[in-house]
Amino acid sequence: MQSEDGYTYVDVRSVPEYEHGHAEGSHNVPLLHRDAQTGQMMPNADFLVVMQANYATDAKLLIGCQVGGRSARAAQLLAAQGYTDVVNVKGGFGGHRDPATGQVVDEGWAPAGLPVESGDSETVGYDALRSKAGGA
Repeated sequence: MQSEDGYTYVDVRSVPEYEHGHAEGSHNVPLLHRDAQTGQMMPNADFLVVMQANYATDAKLLIGCQVGGRSARAAQLLAAQGYTDVVNVKGGFGGHRDPATGQVVDEGWAPAGLPVESGDSETVGYDALRSKAGGA
């Protein structure tokens, strides 16, 4: 998805999370993958390679995840690699609540009623973007 002001929304959640529901038109480059044997989330060793193959360092990027933690980390990594216009989407897709009170701290994309879709995208899903990086 590219906004009117030229930003592309990059969802850094895992492929299954993205496929379950994501901001309409968003791209998927997971920061972490779930290890099939342990069930633990593990860093995606190809994250930066795939990002660099698909987005110039001056690209306008909105980086989102489920509540904002992974996207904040991804935005930091990208800035450290010279990306100059990276914005963390606070609240991410699902929104962030204070664990003690349950109060909404940052409203998410879906709870705000913004356009949502599910499934993989043949052009901006992770497999498609990874293939542009030489299969990474």
